[in-house]
Amino acid sequence: MDRRRYWFKVTGPFLLSILIAASSAHAQNKGYPDKPVTIICDAAAGSTPDVVARFAADGLARSWHQQVVVINRPGGGGSIAAHAASEVAPDGYALYLPSLSAFVAQPGLAPGIPLEVPGNFLPIGFAAENPMFIAVNPALGVKTLAELIALAKKQPGKISFAVTGVGRLTHLAGELLQMRADIKLLSVPYTAGPALAIGDVIGGRVDMIIEGYSGIAAAIRAETLKPIAVASAQRLPEFPDLPTGAETIPGFRATGWQILVAPVGTSDVIVRDVSEVLAKVVGDLDFKQKLANLGSYSRPMSPAEVTAFVQEEQKIWKPVLEKIDANSR
Repeated sequence: MDRRRYWFKVTGPFLLSILIAASSAHAQNKGYPDKPVTIICDAAAGSTPDVVARFAADGLARSWHQQVVVINRPGGGGSIAAHAASEVAPDGYALYLPSLSAFVAQPGLAPGIPLEVPGNFLPIGFAAENPMFIAVNPALGVKTLAELIALAKKQPGKISFAVTGVGRLTHLAGELLQMRADIKLLSVPYTAGPALAIGDVIGGRVDMIIEGYSGIAAAIRAETLKPIAVASAQRLPEFPDLPTGAETIPGFRATGWQILVAPVGTSDVIVRDVSEVLAKVVGDLDFKQKLANLGSYSRPMSPAEVTAFVQEEQKIWKPVLEKIDANSR
């Protein structure tokens, strides 16, 4: 028998099955997206996660030549957005951009929270990481994190800090700071995003705030808030003179992050395709510069890498959550 005919006889059916499967997958995803895509965001308008969501939506829209709309569903410790995202059709036209606090939360405080991937949603890719900035009212009279800790030790429970969302990272970071520095602060919770909280800190009604840079950038530029530390692993290139929290408290780190996910049942083809486009968006120099201006950064991740990242973050914050739970009893 001719060698080529023999090879086709042996391998032909196998190759044909691959081609049929690929053709079917392509047909399922042909033209996607051919209508506007919605991204559900679990944060209030104007917050760092909201700004990141809009940057990502703009990048996706440019790549797809299709409108991408951000819908804000804040509140309920992230459960409102999670519920809304779980109710949509798994067709790729409604995606979800949850923040760290949807995955790192005390069980039972909000329905359906904390989330698990891939159990509750299918991971697509990584959007951004937002290190928390610790900023104070200049009238407090502290210029460094060490000075803040020293003052808090002298006045336990007297220095107040704004919490822009109970259970969210601004809250968790404050609790972590108290645990690691062995101090006691007075938390003042807010539910409508950072604007009111920032106003109260600027006005001197609250002493300090822990927040992503985009939320407090205007106040910092106006010198009505003074940043004393950033909770990133290393100093940020855009803020070379601002010490990290770890320079005062070894190992101290508190960064928010957002990942893009899809409802369970979304096809592997759509998840893969959106992941590839998102990776290009976050790898774009213009996108990186926009994030840098917020004191944030990003890096492309595959769905598998997102799953590993989330699960590692959950391990890191578990002791803090256990401590908060023990104190609330």
